Amino acid sequence: MPDQPDRQEQNAERERQRIARRQLRSPRSFASIVAALVVAAICLYFMFEAAMKSIGQDIWIKSPGQWWDWFAGLPRGADPVLLPLASLLVLLLGLYFLLQGVLPGRKARRILPNDRAIVLVDHEVIAATLARRARTEANVSPEQVMVVVGHTMVDVNVRPTSGIRLRADAIQKAVEDELVRNLVDPLPKVSVRISESGVVGQ
Repeated sequence: MPDQPDRQEQNAERERQRIARRQLRSPRSFASIVAALVVAAICLYFMFEAAMKSIGQDIWIKSPGQWWDWFAGLPRGADPVLLPLASLLVLLLGLYFLLQGVLPGRKARRILPNDRAIVLVDHEVIAATLARRARTEANVSPEQVMVVVGHTMVDVNVRPTSGIRLRADAIQKAVEDELVRNLVDPLPKVSVRISESGVVGQ
């Protein structure tokens, strides 16, 4: 069976891609827990009110039927201040859960190409490497360079030493070269900002 090794390699590659996607995408655990808590709290409240009414006790706030009549009669009888605030809260919650379900949540990490293993690197590690290269090129101290790495963008902020002029294009080329050396693919766009205020005595 000459095609058996090829099939095994294809299965291994698919498994690696599946693991990589799982490691790159953030879980929806928090959103799921929030939604479950909200639904559970509402259900428990209505069960409590229904139980109080069934045993002939005074209801706590309103019975389920009274709540239904109140919702059906909106906006009649509602507080003119609380109703817009409550509507805004419901809108924000709905928008939050909608975005959680639609947008591809991604962790702050990326995969570096490797034929034998899955190499995951956090953006903080890449930022530290790029900051070291940027400060070497600019000949400044570590406190004068701040690098933020995103999925499509790298922002480099440099505070120069007073009296020393820095070239943003040279720093940008150095950072881009470091990205290539570290096999970051696809290459994010690099943006370099030189602060107008310098640092004295660095």
